[in-house]
Amino acid sequence: MEERKNPFLEKTFGTQYDTIPFDSIRFEDYEEAMMEGMKRDDADIDRIVNNPEPPTFENTIIPKGDRTLTRVSNTFFNLLSANTNDKYDELAQKMSPILTEHGNKIMLNHDLWLRVKAVHDNHRPLSPEENTLLENMYQGFVRHGALLSDEDKKRFTQLQMELSQLTLQFQQNMLKDTNAFQLHITNKEDLSGLPDSRIEAAALAAKEKGMEGWLFTLHAPSYGPFMTYADNADLRKQMYMAHMTIGTHPGDSNNLPLVPRIVNVRRQLANILGYPTFAHFILERRMAEDIQHVEKLLSDLQQAYMPAARREMEEVTALARETQGPDYEMKAWDFAYYSHKLRMRKYDIDNEMLRPYFELSQVKKGVFGLATRLYGISFHQRTDIAVYHPDVEVWEVKDEEGNYLGILYTDFHPRASKQSGAWMTTYKEQWIDEDNGSDSRPHASVTMNFTKPTDTKPALLTLGEVETFLHEFGHSLHALFSKVRFESLSCTNVYWDFVELPSQFMENYVTEPDFLNTFAQHYQTGEPLPKELIDRIIRSKNFMAGYNCIRQVSLGMLDMAYYTLTEDFNEDVMDFEWKTWEKLQLMKPTEGTCMTTQFGHIMSGGYAAGYYSYKWAEVLDADAFSVFQQHGIFDKATADRFRNEILSKGATEHPMTLYKNFRGQEPTIDALLRRNQII
Repeated sequence: MEERKNPFLEKTFGTQYDTIPFDSIRFEDYEEAMMEGMKRDDADIDRIVNNPEPPTFENTIIPKGDRTLTRVSNTFFNLLSANTNDKYDELAQKMSPILTEHGNKIMLNHDLWLRVKAVHDNHRPLSPEENTLLENMYQGFVRHGALLSDEDKKRFTQLQMELSQLTLQFQQNMLKDTNAFQLHITNKEDLSGLPDSRIEAAALAAKEKGMEGWLFTLHAPSYGPFMTYADNADLRKQMYMAHMTIGTHPGDSNNLPLVPRIVNVRRQLANILGYPTFAHFILERRMAEDIQHVEKLLSDLQQAYMPAARREMEEVTALARETQGPDYEMKAWDFAYYSHKLRMRKYDIDNEMLRPYFELSQVKKGVFGLATRLYGISFHQRTDIAVYHPDVEVWEVKDEEGNYLGILYTDFHPRASKQSGAWMTTYKEQWIDEDNGSDSRPHASVTMNFTKPTDTKPALLTLGEVETFLHEFGHSLHALFSKVRFESLSCTNVYWDFVELPSQFMENYVTEPDFLNTFAQHYQTGEPLPKELIDRIIRSKNFMAGYNCIRQVSLGMLDMAYYTLTEDFNEDVMDFEWKTWEKLQLMKPTEGTCMTTQFGHIMSGGYAAGYYSYKWAEVLDADAFSVFQQHGIFDKATADRFRNEILSKGATEHPMTLYKNFRGQEPTIDALLRRNQII
């Protein structure tokens, strides 16, 4: 009998398009492949370092290396977010510091650094993309401690390993706390106000757990509607407090002690490299460039939107006082409930009216069809390509001529093994093979937590979920259109405050009638979404625009407050949070709640000192979409320019250069203010 081989250790997976053979991978393959991948990396580095030829761009910066570690790490850590279990979590805890140490060892390899520096200081004429790769590599070594003393290098490595463990633990704690809470209702009267679709979903959730009655959780499709519709204020408070205390409870999943350690380790890493704060270190390699530009953006937004936010809060509070009495002060767990009632009064529109028109299979047709209309690409479902969970679908993407463009995985519904939220990632990125010039195409994945189908209804989405789909799909187009030479510059490997432009750009279409009319139809009757409802959607699209902007600004300011610290952070996390938000408060703080302990973006994700990026990119996306509005929102020439100048270029040039190549000028905040009817 032929001995079984670890799929990750073969040169290719042997599948069409080299897709991952999820159905033939065993759990033990991951650790074995990671360990072997590190050995192969070391051998590659040794070959570069021991090359007797003088250092050149070709023999030092771009020599072909083994991809085992990249393949297995991409797969494992993507699944850690999308389909984890205790074994995966334990292996992640074991391997994360080992992988971090391996990466540090490469970046602190003095002989390798000397060769990179030699090429940087004296090289042949380079193309813009080659120059970007060289500069990134050079800066990568510097920013990983290449210029440090041996003692500082040792300390730097220790801190990097500690940070990898802390951020992993933070992420795992969030998921454990999210899954630990459930609101079990057995009295039907407690369901008052909830729409039938949410009651049916809660009944299904209870049934899946072998329970009677109805079950509500902290996952978005359950939590959001409960807070919006449930008449029982005590139960809303219970849900809210459970959600806003994630990561604060004594025990193994408590993130409160992790926050100061994460913040301080990041500052110490920056200090060792010579930066006064972690934000200084991060922003050096961002479009924003420095703290002053970020603070100006957040300050300008606060000044522009705060008057609208206060008016909105006054309106919601006035409505609440009609039933609660003239002395009522807005409570955090009441805000979604009463703001929904205000929206109904002003615009007669809500998510439940729209759900029947947003059946998931139709939404997929609409979103994919939008890409076809703009860029000529097509999506073909493949049921013969292996997946990591039965919920996952696979799409082969083809260009306008019918040529293979890439693979897209879609994973739409919540489960206990999946992190909350929505994200896009890649299992394989794009590059040009240096030996034969072939274009190795990407495999992208969009992962979400949308409303699940029930026993009687298909998956019916809210307008907000359609918008989220468009957002993550925009990221996937950024990956799928990549047409660059070097893998590290491909797909979404761009500055963090540029990466949200392609995703947020796509959100603009969610309120465009010509887009909605292509797919929005009643799941039972086939009737199109009525013009009257579309008109209401358009009229209400800026509802709470001030409040929502100030919320994003407050999160950006909290992020900057942590990462502009010049001394050890040793304050109470909750006190620090509310002190930071003091001038941004639109309602009284709720004692015992904490955002920081569940703020994975800035604690365990890639947005530390970068959460402002969402608003930065919103300025870009509004400005970019204004070009489409001038020429037609489906204008092929404009879409081709957007694809060719931005979506396909990855990080081959500075993002402002790419943006100006598309737009003809730098962006301004004006288009955003006009879109939100602030001016």
